[in-house]
Amino acid sequence: MPEGPEPADGERIAKVLARAGVCSRRDAERLIAEGRVSVNAHILTTPAIKVQPHDVVHVDGRMVAGAEPARMWRYHKPSGLVTTHKDPKGRPNVFEHLPEGLPRVISVGRLDLTSEGLLLLTNDGALARRLELPENGWVRRYRARAHGAITQAALDGLAEGVTIAGVRYGPIQAQLERQVRSNAWVSLALSEGKNREVRRVLEHLGLTVNRLIRVAYGPFQLGLLKPGTIEEISRKSLRALLTP
Repeated sequence: MPEGPEPADGERIAKVLARAGVCSRRDAERLIAEGRVSVNAHILTTPAIKVQPHDVVHVDGRMVAGAEPARMWRYHKPSGLVTTHKDPKGRPNVFEHLPEGLPRVISVGRLDLTSEGLLLLTNDGALARRLELPENGWVRRYRARAHGAITQAALDGLAEGVTIAGVRYGPIQAQLERQVRSNAWVSLALSEGKNREVRRVLEHLGLTVNRLIRVAYGPFQLGLLKPGTIEEISRKSLRALLTP
């Protein structure tokens, strides 16, 4: 579950904002740099601040409520939505298509515009950051449909990792499911989840991905969840899945 309490001298402001579901810790630092965060009516200029339970925190003039219990949802992201709250190109985003009544949520990692499948959402920014860290070893599982022909032997080479255009990608377990005329279906399991990793790695092998579905993130499964639907993970299940 989320990290334990801070020492008696206070809690880091970025962690306060993350645990309240305002944003991730990284985004909190950006908000502070933009002068959008205040504590007891004083605008912050640095994230190197700790706050006490009695301190009053505002972001963009709105008071930040205390941290709620961590909650998480499974969402089947359809293709055509970006995983961001604000897109400079004005494209539709995931958060505009969620049902009313949800608290403010952020995603655990991202899926790009044309990718689909399992996207975890949470109200706890610190928890989201914890689950994103590669060192936690959580495996992301995908199914990819790609134009071109491939052999299992070529896919087996990914198990040692690969360097593409100076970027090192870690070990990937890939299995050729079937070849249907000019398209191959490939299942992949990886732990890093770098930007567009699956697409770039398969392109390196001569394939062009035309459909990409994430079917699992760590112990969380897409299952039979239909595109565009969301389902909360019970707190009991969340505790069980996140407890080492």
